[in-house]
Amino acid sequence: MPLRTWALACLAVLTLFVLSEAVKKEDFKTCSQSAFCRRNRALADSVNADAHWTSPYTLVKGSIRFSNNYMTADVQNTQTNNVLVLELQVLVDNTVRVRMDEKSPILPRYRDHEQFTLVDKAKPIKPFQSGKNTDGVVKIALDAERKIVVTPSPLVIEFYVKDEPVITLNDRGFFNFEHLRTKESHKPKMVKQKKEDGTEEEVEAPEEKDLWEETFKTWTDSKPRGPESIGMDISFNGFSHVYGIPEHASTFSLKETRGGEGAYEEPYRLYNADVFEYEMDSPAALYGSVPFMMAHRKNESVGVFWMNPSETWIDIVKTTEQAEGTAVQKVLNLVKPSSNKKSTKTHWISEAGILDIFVFFGPSSKDIFRQYTRLTGQPAMPQNFAIAYHQCRWNYINQNDVHEVDSQFDHHDIPYDVIWLDIEHNDGKRYFTWDSGKFPDPIKMQKELDQKGRKLVTIIDPHIKRDDNYYVCKEAKDKSLFVKQPSGDDYEGWCWPGQSSWVDYTNAESRKWWADKFKLDNYEGSTEALFVWNDMNEPSVFNGPEITMPKDMVHNGGWEHRVLHNVYGQIYHGSTAQGLEQRTNVPKRPFVLSRAFYAGTQRFGSIWTGDNMAQWDALQASMPMILTIGVSGIPFAGADVGGFFNNPSTELLVRWYQAGAFQPFFRAHAHIDTKRREPWLFGDPYTSMIRSVVRERYALLPYWYNTFQEAHETGVPIMRPLMVEYPEDENVFAMEDQYLIGSGILVKPVTEEGATQTNVYFPPSDIWYDLHTHNLVHGQGSQVVSAPLDVVPVFYRGGYIVPRRERLRRSSHAMTLDPFTLVIALDKQGEANGSLYLDDGETYAYAKAEFLKVCIHHCLCTC
Repeated sequence: MPLRTWALACLAVLTLFVLSEAVKKEDFKTCSQSAFCRRNRALADSVNADAHWTSPYTLVKGSIRFSNNYMTADVQNTQTNNVLVLELQVLVDNTVRVRMDEKSPILPRYRDHEQFTLVDKAKPIKPFQSGKNTDGVVKIALDAERKIVVTPSPLVIEFYVKDEPVITLNDRGFFNFEHLRTKESHKPKMVKQKKEDGTEEEVEAPEEKDLWEETFKTWTDSKPRGPESIGMDISFNGFSHVYGIPEHASTFSLKETRGGEGAYEEPYRLYNADVFEYEMDSPAALYGSVPFMMAHRKNESVGVFWMNPSETWIDIVKTTEQAEGTAVQKVLNLVKPSSNKKSTKTHWISEAGILDIFVFFGPSSKDIFRQYTRLTGQPAMPQNFAIAYHQCRWNYINQNDVHEVDSQFDHHDIPYDVIWLDIEHNDGKRYFTWDSGKFPDPIKMQKELDQKGRKLVTIIDPHIKRDDNYYVCKEAKDKSLFVKQPSGDDYEGWCWPGQSSWVDYTNAESRKWWADKFKLDNYEGSTEALFVWNDMNEPSVFNGPEITMPKDMVHNGGWEHRVLHNVYGQIYHGSTAQGLEQRTNVPKRPFVLSRAFYAGTQRFGSIWTGDNMAQWDALQASMPMILTIGVSGIPFAGADVGGFFNNPSTELLVRWYQAGAFQPFFRAHAHIDTKRREPWLFGDPYTSMIRSVVRERYALLPYWYNTFQEAHETGVPIMRPLMVEYPEDENVFAMEDQYLIGSGILVKPVTEEGATQTNVYFPPSDIWYDLHTHNLVHGQGSQVVSAPLDVVPVFYRGGYIVPRRERLRRSSHAMTLDPFTLVIALDKQGEANGSLYLDDGETYAYAKAEFLKVCIHHCLCTC
């Protein structure tokens, strides 16, 4: 073996060994190690310490302009004299857009991600009323109850409902818009410091450090554009609970990050990263980023979408203050009697781009889900098989292994729909290929699965092995489709195949080329029964800073990776989905699982919570994680059943199957070094327990399909926090260990080792029935419920009709013509309502009204 080849092989082994260990926190930045976060946090600290601080941003007199549907004005930083342009636009459906960009930048700032994020910019509408008073305060009314008030100096933007400000921008004066400049023109800020001899000297202020170059560990970020960050404080007035900004292994109701009981020491970070064995209860960045936040109080919800795909940090502080009225309220005579008011104050900090915020007035959480997904896209309607049970591990080793696992499911009468192949199935980690020694006839394998109504999923990652004899690499190289280095050469990094490059999916030509790779005659060995798993698409780069791509790599149009990092995986996901959709003459709904995600990912398929651990706290964390992802617009989510790393106990595995069967994406998955854990390997009673809960998932598939259709139509989460259905019940506002599936089924998974009972909260406004026995639950509020290992506490909600299919089949496809059973759970008035939605389960014919929806009331059916 040549010396260079031997050295590369050793590096590969070393890399894989390092990545198999638990997460190393020192591999990922803290706020203090990220210069733009450090600068903006320092600004917030200095503002808080200065009682006389006034934000330097003011509206320029005479610059305010009104059109039919928006207001524009110049905003000047009185410290630097740089001028921004403010655009404030009223949109349909109680939505407002606020944008600010430099008026005359020396270079354009990034906003191209809008084409990947928004499907509907929302039709602007003429405000109900607009104008300004003699003090220059601008007032724009959406209707008789909702209005926007813009104070000119200092600039403050308030959003009112019924004469009360519910959201305020820049009320604490943290707004900071770093203007683009040349290094030569930059005048560093100087401060005085004492020397050892007691005299003073002028030195550069601490915030001047790392403006033009930044080093983390062994990597240096060249930062050719210099500083360009944006910071803004957003206050949710009168709201003590906020939700969203996934992905973090954190609580559903978000914690404070700057003081307070149980507060984190770091801000929540949004920066898609490959984090092995991530730690629990942490604001650290994980695989996906959705900069959306919703606030809720009794019977009212509001929300914001901070549309920026660069690295972002969010601080959260909760306050109790006396509401005496702001200056704006006093000017407009909107002051109410003073009272103690709990509020949540947030500070958003992004590395680059422009300020682009959507504000949602609600008024309910369901309204906000509709408003947000109207902009970023409706959740995709999946094929029937996709919502059933998936069996996966790294790796089913060959074609015979796949056949044996498939046969054993039938032998043990356990239904399943999809078997998965990880990275060992292809030729040397060359995607779109097969290891012919292990999988000599993949088409035959797929046809055998398809005869039973089952599917195959293969993994296809974004890193492309650098090999001129590999057709995918050669084509991308010849067409110049790879992400570039600043020098113009292809960027190369290290991942599973060894030396690799990454396609630039921001390029339309790249997206079309990638989608074409999934045509049946291009992806050799594929059939219509094959679907796709996109992993490692943060993107993961083993030898890159923070295990990802360096920020100064260059994309189409000359844009640095830093400005679009968080949307990269979403664009890749969408390109793959497009390829599956267009490979047949009649387009069929794709199934593509993605690890990385961003706002709009819901249009393309499902995601999962990444590489979790086989331990009880990881099972517990899966619920708030999926709830958070769901309220952030992505309803089709799940966690690896059993935990990816290490070997679960039989008790933990059973409890995880019980939880997973009542989560939207239901897949068992495991690391290559774990013991095999197919359900039949544990013997009775454990195999029977797993079989029972998997069968329950299949019996409820008609109900699941109904909830997916509801999510597709309205954006409402499938796995639903109780605060959505009980917006007036403060007991459930932070609840994360139990939840609803749709509106009609309550689930309380058991997540404590050795537990044989659990506490369940039954909202007292409804009555409840045990799903297993149909017995009425006696008592309301918190109740202790028996939960031996063979029982998962699940309850029907009174007033709802739940469709089921009871015949045992090997796959969901085999159930297509089976009859339905309707479970009618009467409410306190003896009434119940429900619906049954049916379509062909695989195409888009439903969009042409080719579906059946039966609405049921009092057991009388109407179509």
